[in-house]
Amino acid sequence: MSAQGTPDPSLAAKVAVVTVSYHSKDALVGLVTSLAESGISPAATVVVNNAPDDALDLPAFDGLTVIDAPGNVGYGAGVNLGEHALPPEIEWVLITNPDVRLEPDALATLLEIGVAEPTAGALGPRVLQPDGQTYPSARELPSLRNGIGHALFANLWLGNPWSRRYHGEGRPTDGHWRETGWLSGSCQLVRRAAFDAIGGFDDSYFMYFEDVDLGGRMSQAGWRNLYAPDARVVHTGAHSTDRVASRMRAEHHRSAYLYLSRKYSAWYLWPLRAGLKTALGLRARVTRRG
Repeated sequence: MSAQGTPDPSLAAKVAVVTVSYHSKDALVGLVTSLAESGISPAATVVVNNAPDDALDLPAFDGLTVIDAPGNVGYGAGVNLGEHALPPEIEWVLITNPDVRLEPDALATLLEIGVAEPTAGALGPRVLQPDGQTYPSARELPSLRNGIGHALFANLWLGNPWSRRYHGEGRPTDGHWRETGWLSGSCQLVRRAAFDAIGGFDDSYFMYFEDVDLGGRMSQAGWRNLYAPDARVVHTGAHSTDRVASRMRAEHHRSAYLYLSRKYSAWYLWPLRAGLKTALGLRARVTRRG
């Protein structure tokens, strides 16, 4: 268990899980199994099926509900659909990809910190890749300077200052968590009151950058995004997006432009927006050919 202490068993009745599936039945079995072995057993688990033509036959699990979306509505919209279906007594929602496996104390550790920090709107665990490497799932909100520096040098100069700043390596820590600009949507625990207060995910992001946008709006509303590395999960990979990889690369660039065009929305910045649109469009075509 984490250094925060033993969680209150009554918290389980206030916690739910929402995940979105797109032909992810096999991956979901691992997620549901890890939840069953968790130190905190959630009161409800909602699976939003974004491929309603592909029926989900999942193992029996207390509180498990499958909701068929009207079609592939996207990740953020799917999470919103699942969150709206939760009973009113739920105060905490673990939003997670179906191909995530929680270590036994991960959910309890996130809850302990969230309860102890009343201004925490979202909490993210350490996300491990299958090879055991830590994925940088807690980052600063993108800026042009850090974004360009990170894009240019991330793979050439591992210790470059732009990537270090973007990954929040200079942020102070209390030993168990540190504040960050945004948390990966692959797995994060949100305070439902905070999530509802800012309107949940922005449905206009079909895939990608919905988590960046959420983190920014959390901060603007006075809530904090906290990264808690003592809580660990394993993310096995993009099973659903592998099916439509080319479309998802294009969607990533569309979402990047949507986010940046809103951030730099002043009328006098139109040349910047035009340049960003051209550059991202070119990069999308290059990666599609690759």
